[in-house]
Amino acid sequence: MQMITLIEKKRDGLPLDADEIRFFIREYTAGRIPDYQAAALLMAITLNGMSRAETVQLTLAMAASGDMLDLSDICDYAVDKHSSGGVGDKTTLVVLPLVASFGVPIAKMSGRGLGFGGGTLDKLESIDGFAVNLSEGEFRRIARETGMALAGQSQSLAPADGLLYALRDVTGTVPSWPLIASSIMSKKLAAGANGIVLDVKLGCGAFMKTLGEARDLARIMVQIGGDAGRDMAALLSDMNQPLGVAVGNALEVAEAVETLQGGGPADLRAHCIEVAAQMLRLAGRGQRFVDLDDTRNLLARQLDAGAGMQPLLRMVAAQGGDVAQITDMSRLPKARLRAAFSARETGAVAAIFADKVGWATLALGAGRATKTDAIDHAVGIEVHASVGDQVAAGDRLMTVHANDEDKLASAMALLDEAVAYSETAVARLPLFHGVIDSAEGATSPSTIV
Repeated sequence: MQMITLIEKKRDGLPLDADEIRFFIREYTAGRIPDYQAAALLMAITLNGMSRAETVQLTLAMAASGDMLDLSDICDYAVDKHSSGGVGDKTTLVVLPLVASFGVPIAKMSGRGLGFGGGTLDKLESIDGFAVNLSEGEFRRIARETGMALAGQSQSLAPADGLLYALRDVTGTVPSWPLIASSIMSKKLAAGANGIVLDVKLGCGAFMKTLGEARDLARIMVQIGGDAGRDMAALLSDMNQPLGVAVGNALEVAEAVETLQGGGPADLRAHCIEVAAQMLRLAGRGQRFVDLDDTRNLLARQLDAGAGMQPLLRMVAAQGGDVAQITDMSRLPKARLRAAFSARETGAVAAIFADKVGWATLALGAGRATKTDAIDHAVGIEVHASVGDQVAAGDRLMTVHANDEDKLASAMALLDEAVAYSETAVARLPLFHGVIDSAEGATSPSTIV
């Protein structure tokens, strides 16, 4: 089989068969296909798209390019979630302990953040001693013994994805639905989940800016998972303003714990209940948690009772973290400086642009501009207002936590562009824009571009 043949076929809009796709992934991962040929094929895919069958085969080949986790020794049905990221998105820290409190084991591999803020692992590393780099044996042992483990993704999982993403990033081939979907889903399939809930963000603080874009991506990923034998659900969630109040690693850990204790911001609580309800629905496999309204009510009662705290505390202890920082959140990292960002006008809050808040948080040092940047776990922003609130000039809208005066000044300048006002009433933003499950995901164009 010759690589030039694959390039020419896709250049001419012809489909690649499963053997050709497996050949490409196997040989490129092994270093036997040069970058210039791989880039040519990626560009042809970006321009001409892939069929549903091609996209599924690409995802399966990427997932099989490294280790494939088998979690059957931990639980007979593994359920996982994936968020496409966002500003103030600390849902994993609430949802996983909440689901685990129902006796559903959780063994999740997660990632680090690049851009606006830290990823789940970065947030957890706000806790002194918390180990995210576990061996597979440690990961399995902790999941079996405590019912919950959350660790960094092994480099041996879907290595083809890392290689291809690095190439896409420098060849203008990132915005391709089949390549985006296969990148996300290959890692989920390799991580061993039987049921997967996708939290696909849309809006100014997300990669997908419009509902149409988010729906297309969600539908493709649900199709891929369904065709690969996984149970799937995708929530389309709004990211036009930050989720919750806290944006920044230690601040988000504290807010997640408050939510698990029955408090927390109303929007974060509602968001986590919805994601957890979908996870329980899949884990029940049609026998438990069928009625989503009943499941949401059950989850709300579980949150009010603080039932998710024990799984979280067990996991933190098992992974070497300082449990005292969870039971007494004043022990979490604290920034040296605090500054109020106040309303410039009187009226309704028309917008709190999530991306602007995210960039301000990045300026403080809470995120990474490059993969090698160090993160300051203490810094961040608390957003006290929401779209639709009535405010008066001078009211505190945000509190900025900083460790450096110059970074604080940069963040405050960015926040000047983060809020818009209206003289008339403004409707509140929805949390969700719909759900796509395996049945709906089955209806989609034959070619994905």
